[in-house]
Amino acid sequence: MTEPASFKLFKPEIQAWFEAWRSCAQDVLSQVTSQANVIELAAEPFAADDSDLRYTITAAGAVQGEMALRLSQRSGLTLARKLLGETTPVEVQGEVQGEAQGPTMISDENREAMEELLRQISGLAATTVGAQIGGSVSFQLAPAEAPWAGAADYAVVLRHPSDAMALDLRLSPALAAAISARAESKAAVESKPAAPSPSSPSTSPPPQAIDSTPLGPPQSAQNPIPSGPSGDRYRRLLDVGLGVKLRFGTRSMMLRDVLALSSGLVVELDNELNSPVDLLLDGRVIARGEVVVIDGKYGLRVGEVVDSSLPPSASGS
Repeated sequence: MTEPASFKLFKPEIQAWFEAWRSCAQDVLSQVTSQANVIELAAEPFAADDSDLRYTITAAGAVQGEMALRLSQRSGLTLARKLLGETTPVEVQGEVQGEAQGPTMISDENREAMEELLRQISGLAATTVGAQIGGSVSFQLAPAEAPWAGAADYAVVLRHPSDAMALDLRLSPALAAAISARAESKAAVESKPAAPSPSSPSTSPPPQAIDSTPLGPPQSAQNPIPSGPSGDRYRRLLDVGLGVKLRFGTRSMMLRDVLALSSGLVVELDNELNSPVDLLLDGRVIARGEVVVIDGKYGLRVGEVVDSSLPPSASGS
């Protein structure tokens, strides 16, 4: 991946932020298409058009601010077809700086698929940049009516060279300042010398009685492990592997509908698109959260831990 010349003018933390979005877009596209996709960073934005699709990505958590995302309708349609598994190329009448120009219009169905793919990229990017800055970050994608003024100071283009797809990505000045402030704060904490021990040779505490009872591993306050032989048996169970499952939703079906299932048939679930998914252990819901993509694999960002002492009916299972 070749970095644009202007990219090197950004502060290291801003470079790392844009690079995280580039790598996450590449990973998600490779995952949904089951083949390698290359995303490059470009410096020059593509020509704006009134028909362009515009979104605001709001960052919350360790850093707060907004990002602007712009793409042509043809690029949006290309993204939608990648998620839907469609391989028919989009017809093009001409190209300017790699961005197709023509009468291509995206349908509501394709727009929904494209936005879902952008949310998957945002979810993975939230995990990646959170690890970079040392704090939890979340992104919320929403349609935008107009671009911001002055956002061009922190802008790059994520470009897919093989199919002329491009996304203009920009940071608001407030978000760029928050990222830099977070990086400075993190660097100050990491460079701060360790605090001296509260006790020194001259102020050593009085001698205490020595307890000869052997020390064991720390115990959970909610589920204490008893001491003695019985406790040893419990501790052996801590290394037992348990299989957990993600449940995206459920659906009740008539037997005749089940028997009529065939390849290509879509079964609608009762959960909405942005509803939290359940994490189940032995059929019992133990947590709920948001689906993310990590290194090309699905994961769960836990948003709620369900009290395991409740019966299944009380926990929503």
